[in-house]
Amino acid sequence: MIEAAIVGLGRWGRNLVEASRGHEQLTIVRAVETDTKGAQGFCAQHQLDLTDNLDAVLADDSIGAVLLATPHSQHSAQVRACAAARKQVFCEKPLALRRADAAAMFDACGEAGIVLAVGHNRRFWPAMRALREVVASGELGTILHVEGHNSNENSQKITSGWRLSPEESPGGGLTGAGLHVLDAFVSMLGPVSRVYAQLTSRDAGPPRLDTALMTLDFANGVTGTLATVRATPLYWRVHVFGTKGSAEVLDERTMVLRMSGREPQRISYPAIDVLRAELDAFADAIETQRPFPVPEADVLTTLSAFEAALQSMTSGLPVNCDGGDDLGA
Repeated sequence: MIEAAIVGLGRWGRNLVEASRGHEQLTIVRAVETDTKGAQGFCAQHQLDLTDNLDAVLADDSIGAVLLATPHSQHSAQVRACAAARKQVFCEKPLALRRADAAAMFDACGEAGIVLAVGHNRRFWPAMRALREVVASGELGTILHVEGHNSNENSQKITSGWRLSPEESPGGGLTGAGLHVLDAFVSMLGPVSRVYAQLTSRDAGPPRLDTALMTLDFANGVTGTLATVRATPLYWRVHVFGTKGSAEVLDERTMVLRMSGREPQRISYPAIDVLRAELDAFADAIETQRPFPVPEADVLTTLSAFEAALQSMTSGLPVNCDGGDDLGA
């Protein structure tokens, strides 16, 4: 059994603790939270030893893994500290806002011989797994274009804190919801060569009213569009278009397959506990060295495109994803 610690007991950190209950390979026994008073009840309920000191947890030989559910600006120092202490690491996305920072974290963990798993949980949705398989099979023919959208109205509830900071959460909804779509694109289509992105603000709030839009050129010739709206009800869509058909995922369980000469087929997949599946994969990566389903190369590729999108939002020009100069400048 892998004994683990959770760092950060906000909404998502608590979700991870709940998902781990009764896990056969991994048990969360300690928690690190600066707001110890606010976390006492939750920790008592889940029998977690609570502290505000990460170093104390890293010095505990019984702790084999650390789960980070903290703001991204803290990830670099926390991941490096975990690597130095030889603790396996699960880190919520975004791992970083810059590709170079993420690469340095992977290097530190690689040198320490530990796993660094990044929590792109949409990878585990049954419908998204099916979509990746359909695209990889060639059933859709030559892939020409992809469209994606991820919005939720969680921002309506946020009136203070790090999620409103331009430094912590730039690019409107792109940093949170939009990154899930960008990761989905990369998982199917590979590297992005160029992006053009736009952030349009209607009200600075709080809560903020804005839209983020990206157009993408992939290295393999596929084109794409991505949009996210922070203040509208939950909506997910990833739609891949090929010469023989298209496939569209609408939620965790639903895919619509449209093939030439056939009626559209709506397919429903059995529901799973997505966060539990994510923790299963993390534990397997530790115990069996099975690769975590979010490869390092994909994380770095996604952040390269994300970083270029932020540059494009500022310059108003298309930007190469390798960090080159603005095109047309």
